[in-house]
Amino acid sequence: MAAPSQSNPDHEDVDREDDIDEEDFFIEEDEVLEIVEDDGDHPMDEDDDNEEAPGTENGDDATYEDTSIQNFSSHKSSVFTVAAHPSQPLAASGGEDDLGYIWNVLTGEEVVKLMGHTDSVSTVAWSFDGEMVSTGGMDGKVRIWRRVGKDDWTRWEFLTELQGPDEVMWLRWHPKGTVLLAGSNDSTVWLWQLPSGNTMQVFAGHEAPVQAGIFTADGKRVVTGDGSGTLILWDPRSPTPVWKMTPLSARFGMEGGITAITSNPSSTVVVVGGAEGEVRVVNLAKGEVVGVLEGHQQGESVEAAEFVDWGTGTAGTAGFAVTGATDGKIHVWDMSTYKLRATLSHDDSITSINPHPLSTGKGNLVTSASSDKTLKTWDTRTGDLLKEHKGHRGPVLGASIGSFEDNVYALSAGDDGACLVFDAKL
Repeated sequence: MAAPSQSNPDHEDVDREDDIDEEDFFIEEDEVLEIVEDDGDHPMDEDDDNEEAPGTENGDDATYEDTSIQNFSSHKSSVFTVAAHPSQPLAASGGEDDLGYIWNVLTGEEVVKLMGHTDSVSTVAWSFDGEMVSTGGMDGKVRIWRRVGKDDWTRWEFLTELQGPDEVMWLRWHPKGTVLLAGSNDSTVWLWQLPSGNTMQVFAGHEAPVQAGIFTADGKRVVTGDGSGTLILWDPRSPTPVWKMTPLSARFGMEGGITAITSNPSSTVVVVGGAEGEVRVVNLAKGEVVGVLEGHQQGESVEAAEFVDWGTGTAGTAGFAVTGATDGKIHVWDMSTYKLRATLSHDDSITSINPHPLSTGKGNLVTSASSDKTLKTWDTRTGDLLKEHKGHRGPVLGASIGSFEDNVYALSAGDDGACLVFDAKL
C-alpha cells in the first residue's frame, strides 16, 4: 500500500524576557518613609502556599538526583514502553498520549513521530534486524513502519496497519524472520507475515486475556499464557494447540493467571510466572511441570522473567533464570537444581528485567526497573549491585538495554512522561 509521508513537527522554544533595567537600585536613608516592626507571622496567600521550590515537582524533595546522560521528553503523559534498536543508537517508545516515537539515544532528538493510534500505545518492538518497528495500542491497532533506503537510519515510512485484536497487550517479533506475534485481551493471538501484512494464524484456544507470549529461542514454537492460568504451546503452522496446561494440571496451579513467560536458549523449557507469585518450569516436549521455584511472596505478581547467559561456554547446560515480582524482589535461579542462587531488591514493584547482550562480554549482568523510580544494574553471579540509575520522578514502567560501538546504555520509560538514557557499561 502507498505509504503516507512522515514529517517531523517543527519545535520552537521561544524565550520571552521582559525588558528590565539591570542597574542596581539603592534607597537613601532620607527616602525611608516608615519603619514597620516585625510583629510575628502573618497568614500566607493561598497562591504562596501552593508554590513549590525549584526541583521539588511532584512532591520530590531537594535530594532529587539525576544520573542520566540523555533524555527524550516529547511524550506528553505517561510512557508505557521503550525498546532499544538491535544495532543502532535508536529507541522506540510509546505512551498514554496515543503516540510512538523513534528517537536518537545519543542526542535525545526525535527521528520520527509514529502516529495513527486513537488510544494509548502500550507496546513497541523492533524486528530482529531493526529494519521495521511495530506499535501496539489499546485501540486494537498494530502499526508497522520500515526504514527507507540503506544510507542511514533517519528516514522511516509507514508500511501498514494490522487489525484483528480488540486490545493489544504485547508484541513479539520472530527471532530470525519478519513475522510478528501479538496477544490480545479478547483471548486471541495473532500471527502476521511482514512486509505483506498477511495473517498467518489466529490462535483461538484461550478463554481469557492473553497476558504473556513468546517465540521460543529457536523460533520454532509459540508459547502463550492467559489470565485464567492456561498455558498453550503452538506450532506456528497450525491453529491447533500442541498441548494445553490449566490450573488443574499436575503441580501447575496459576489460578490467578499467567503474567510472564521466558524460554531457555535451547528451547527445551519455559519459566512461567503467575499473578499469585508462582514460578513453574515447564518441559516443552512433554507439557509437564519439571520444577517449582518458590521464593516470591504469595499474592505478589511475577511481572518479569528472563534467562541470562553467563558466557561460560556451557550452552548445553540448564543455565540461570531471573524473575521479578511486585514484592520488589528479583530472584536468580540455578536451573540445574531449581534452587535460589541470589535475591536482589528494589523498594517497590519490579516492572522490567533486561539481560545485557552477550556481545558486550557481560552476559551475567541484568538491569532492572521498578516502581521505586530507579533502575539498577546487577551481577547475577554474585548478587552485587553495580550501578543505581536515578532521574525519574515517578514509577519506571518499562526499560530496555542497548549497545552501540563501545557504549552500553539502559533506556527507561517513566510514568512522569520522560524517557531517560543511562550509562550501563561496566
